[in-house]
Amino acid sequence: MDFRYWLGQALSSNEAWAETFTPVRPHPSLEISDGRFETAFEELTERLKDNYPFFHPSYAGQMLKPPHPAAVVGYLTAMLVNPNNHALDGGPATAEMEREVVGQLATMFGYTEHLGHLTTSGTVANLEALFVARETHPGKGIAYSAEAHYTHGRMCGVLGVEGHTVPVDARGAMDLDALEELLRTGKIGTVVLTAGTTALGTVEPVHEAMALRERYGVRVHVDAAYGGFFRLLSGLDGPEGLPEAPWLAIAEADSIVIDPHKHGLQPYGCGAVLFKDPGAGRFYLHDSPYTYFTSEDLHLGEISLECSRAGAAAAALWLTFRLLPPTPDGLGRVLAAGRRAALRWAKLLEDSERFDLYQSPELDIVVYFPRTEPRSLSKIDEASARIMRVGMAAAKDPVFLSTLRVSAPRFGLRHTGVDADADGARILRSVLMKPESEDHVDRLHERLEELSRG
Repeated sequence: MDFRYWLGQALSSNEAWAETFTPVRPHPSLEISDGRFETAFEELTERLKDNYPFFHPSYAGQMLKPPHPAAVVGYLTAMLVNPNNHALDGGPATAEMEREVVGQLATMFGYTEHLGHLTTSGTVANLEALFVARETHPGKGIAYSAEAHYTHGRMCGVLGVEGHTVPVDARGAMDLDALEELLRTGKIGTVVLTAGTTALGTVEPVHEAMALRERYGVRVHVDAAYGGFFRLLSGLDGPEGLPEAPWLAIAEADSIVIDPHKHGLQPYGCGAVLFKDPGAGRFYLHDSPYTYFTSEDLHLGEISLECSRAGAAAAALWLTFRLLPPTPDGLGRVLAAGRRAALRWAKLLEDSERFDLYQSPELDIVVYFPRTEPRSLSKIDEASARIMRVGMAAAKDPVFLSTLRVSAPRFGLRHTGVDADADGARILRSVLMKPESEDHVDRLHERLEELSRG
């Protein structure tokens, strides 16, 4: 697509629509000369240079990448109208688009019925899921694994619910034996399972946990904020294919969270929460006599804890899904490239004389550490920090990584023969969520080898 052309078409479309109404003279208080704007704009663009190149495959640090051009055009086109998806009179067109894209997300996960909406983030989406969990199981606690996102512990505090951390196994997934021991106490009303942990990309055993749900009568919430779109790769042939069982079981979860602003190619912020039982809407009931007055239909604000939400976010996702739908042949091809890149890098690391793979990647996150002499946690920590620092500061061909701090016991579960002379160590972590990584991963590895020699 010709990005510049369609950005211009966004402006033209808005102008043509505006001309169908009575002409309005712009107010003088809003007028700004091109000279003044140029000065301010130059300052803005100069300050924005103080960013890492999230667009480039050499940026393999955090879960960051630019949105797809289609999402940008969709967002800008709707933003010029500036609809608010809180009430139907605030954004009738984008409210309908939101219902459509949320329906596509529900279908992707296998929900036949659902209630859901977009949110400004995965944090807010998880807050809403845990809020409904509290209301359905009053007085009961919420269990989540030690590798779950920190938002769950934080939101338990916000909601006044007791949070319980469950130990993880050797691959960083919730230990179901430890979970069952906790469930026997009768303290737990909801179990949070993560489909794609933030640190390692581990997919927790949703399919195995469902048996515990039936046995102990608990609610199951799946936090698929990062990994949810990998549902599109489950059961596929080829190296990028993922085991089906945990992904198919998500259809039985009581609620799901997913972030389109991660693998859905959207700008921040665009999260989503889905409930299997449409009756969950009863917990949102409220009255707003000055808001809900143009339609008898359900307003999105009536099923959301947030009030104002950008209708432009719904338009951006809608346009993206029209072009790259959440199907294996659509958006799935984008995720498959990142998955193959992770597998390729894992093989390079396994064959390397300078690095060790910390754990085989389950999605598109690769975690590894430099070989040191002596082989000790303190030396690994020091070398990892140095490689990241020097790589990011390189004047030519920089590489951008992140570190992950792991405890000595967790490191020891995966690697023996390393002196635990510290309580933990920083190791290196790379997120290959851009499909361009597939063609760049060999160069990334080559740069890491060069940096390790430095």
